[in-house]
Amino acid sequence: MPSHAIPSVSVPPQHWEWQYLDLMRRIWAAGDERIDRTGVGTRSVFGAQIRFDLADGAMPLVTTKRVYWKTATREFLWFLTGDTNIRALCAQGVEIWTDWPLDRYRKATGEEISRSDFSARIVSDAAFAAQWGDLGPVYGKQWVDWPVYEPAGEGLFRLAPLGINQVAEVVESLRSNPGSRRHIVEGWNVAELGRMALPPCHKTYQFHVADGRLSCLLYQRSCDVALGLPFNLWGAALFTRMLAQQADLEPGELVWMGGDTHLYLNHADLVEAQLARQPLGTPTMAIARRPESIFDYRIEDFEVRDYAPQAPLSAPVAV
Repeated sequence: MPSHAIPSVSVPPQHWEWQYLDLMRRIWAAGDERIDRTGVGTRSVFGAQIRFDLADGAMPLVTTKRVYWKTATREFLWFLTGDTNIRALCAQGVEIWTDWPLDRYRKATGEEISRSDFSARIVSDAAFAAQWGDLGPVYGKQWVDWPVYEPAGEGLFRLAPLGINQVAEVVESLRSNPGSRRHIVEGWNVAELGRMALPPCHKTYQFHVADGRLSCLLYQRSCDVALGLPFNLWGAALFTRMLAQQADLEPGELVWMGGDTHLYLNHADLVEAQLARQPLGTPTMAIARRPESIFDYRIEDFEVRDYAPQAPLSAPVAV
């Protein structure tokens, strides 16, 4: 494995973010180097954990680079609608998912359209968006409309008009049976993986109530530590806070667990720059109101305080 300069750290790891930086450092220094699905190549470890206490409004916002938490929140609220087309995201300036439909369009048509032009056309042309903007039954579809089948006579079955709303069921179970071990939202629908632009990475959320506090364990089968994990930590904490508010509970602990936990080889500049930085500050989030339903939150309901991140660090997304 090629050697890389890894900045040393002399400050005691008291800030929660040292867990994130130490994981990044371990992967970059000692991870197994391999060719991955994208062809870019990664260094990877298997099995990782980060724990974060959500008490007093605390949020796991990475401070050693800017995390665009409003973008992450808009994506999460979009998941809760069950929508699978990028049009609503692009209309808000959220381009997290654009690269996959764009790649499919370029391969199918041979047109080297720019990302910005493709996104603009998705927003302005409903028919174009319907043809090229759909991602298949990704996250939100499974969360709020997991498909079920009903008898159709003579041993036949047909797709029922309404699927299972896992999120609504978890809200109800937290309210009526907080001690249950079945507070789970699952995205890994094996029967539909082949129709998804990208199978779910943050696949399983399990919630646990103890002493009036709601904790979340997120299992992530595949994790891009540099670009994806800061968003995933934010999303899981946001989800936990929203559920806690809806179920009259206090936020507890976020436990993140990663399966194949990796850094892309073309992220070297980002990794080495970020590892030279030290975390600062303790960002918090307040929710301005309590909507009637978990599906009624809006972006303006969330206020982040005391977040003073260091300069942004960018790297290419592997499609």
